[in-house]
Amino acid sequence: MPLAGGWRSAPVRVGDTVRRPLGRRAEFVHALLRHFERAGWPGAPKLLGIDERGREILSYLDGHVPWRSPPRAGVAAVARLLRECHDLTAGTELAADQEVVCHNDLSPKNTVYRRAASEWRPVAFLDWDTAAPGERVHDVAHLCWQFLPLDPRATDPADTARRLRTVADAYGLADRSALVPTVLWWQDRCWRGIEREADAGDPNARALRESGAAESVRVAHGWVTRHRVVLERALSSRRASC
Repeated sequence: MPLAGGWRSAPVRVGDTVRRPLGRRAEFVHALLRHFERAGWPGAPKLLGIDERGREILSYLDGHVPWRSPPRAGVAAVARLLRECHDLTAGTELAADQEVVCHNDLSPKNTVYRRAASEWRPVAFLDWDTAAPGERVHDVAHLCWQFLPLDPRATDPADTARRLRTVADAYGLADRSALVPTVLWWQDRCWRGIEREADAGDPNARALRESGAAESVRVAHGWVTRHRVVLERALSSRRASC
């Protein structure tokens, strides 16, 4: 059964497994997933092998994957889940000379939620194809951009700024001075990358550009730039509102 998502791949569900074409960095990603499994961390799929068609076999994680927006109450829990992931890779060979291994594509569509009592809670991250050694703030910034979100959908900048601080607090981010600049770096890199790859003839990038994705990210970059003072003031305040 085809699964939603995977704009560069075509994941399908087969029983209690997910089959996906091997990515360009499959060796690293598979080593990372095995590391998580050895640590007993349930926040990522398990690597089960390679099938007869050369596809990787991953465990299917039952739950809800939100495609439009995540449950509002879950942003702090997402940050804590990310901290677990980072702490498991800090100081390992996988992180090389960087702080941790970063997911590099954190978003609601790559997060599995399960209902606990009366609320949805994030339990795992999907799609580790772009995982690589990096700095903690890179993933925290991407999380903030995608989950808060940091774009014109946020109609109350002051409230969004408080939620930005909530993420930083829940993660336990020590140095917050780079957080907003890194959000801007991600957004600039994303929209320019889509345009560059589309101009080079990449069909996926062309489809994204035609859908308006590059323009949407460029507009998001403008939103963060306009509200940068409000966002950074919240990060430097003494107390955050959840």
